[in-house]
Amino acid sequence: MPRLRLCLLALVLLTFGTPAHSAQQWLNLPPTPTLPKAAKSGFAPVNGIKIWYAVFGRGEPVLLLHGGLANANYWGHQVRALQQHYRVIVMDSRGHGRSSRDAQPYGYDLMASDVLALMDHLGIKKAAIVGWSDGAIIGLDIAMHHPERISKLFAFAANSDPSGVADIAKSDVFNAFIARAGEEYKRLSPTPTEYKAFVDQITKMWESQPHWTEADLANIHVPTWIVDADHDEAIKRENTEFMAAHVPGAGLLIQPEVSHFSFLQDPQQFTDDVLHFLEHVPAH
Repeated sequence: MPRLRLCLLALVLLTFGTPAHSAQQWLNLPPTPTLPKAAKSGFAPVNGIKIWYAVFGRGEPVLLLHGGLANANYWGHQVRALQQHYRVIVMDSRGHGRSSRDAQPYGYDLMASDVLALMDHLGIKKAAIVGWSDGAIIGLDIAMHHPERISKLFAFAANSDPSGVADIAKSDVFNAFIARAGEEYKRLSPTPTEYKAFVDQITKMWESQPHWTEADLANIHVPTWIVDADHDEAIKRENTEFMAAHVPGAGLLIQPEVSHFSFLQDPQQFTDDVLHFLEHVPAH
């Protein structure tokens, strides 16, 4: 009888996996969510291009900035929760999603100026920013150069220097994201056949920017949390800790059991962290 029970247990584990394995959510890339119905959406004329945006809910403004190759839809889970308490704004970065681009090379300063121009278009003097990856870097750029426009910053999965980026070539999750982003680009972009060129141009930015020193980070006085995932495929932990150590008064948060796509893999945990930050960290 004990042997029969052991065999049955082995069969169950082979069929469903061990509890530890099934809990490895950082190895999965859940589907891209949809955005809920917006109170307002459209295209803003910004720096000679058209930036797509959408606005949800009411209250203090919170701007969500997505990562490289992605689009605003990736924030669908967070928008649904945050819109109950805040005026939530999402946008597609230049050349991403539904937004257009021009011949200017991609750069974080330029993309930060797009964000500020959209805020001007919407009549928003100051907002809290929640950024993921490139969106977090854009948030840090704004915090350095235009602190009067940002009340607080939740910077998830940023890097301060190209040397802080890990090799993601062998990451199944990251490669699945790049492939998915290509399909989404074909569906959403005004230039649907140019994904390869788009990736090549973004890669040049990643390879050369940003280059922030300790002194640059020390110039940030906006209330900031430097956040990353314990299984981030793309960002080296030492660079996350370096940024947190040199942004004055910054909080450091490492989210457990997730990767660079934390907000998809454990949206409740990610959103709870954002809400805690927005509700309990005093604004600038």
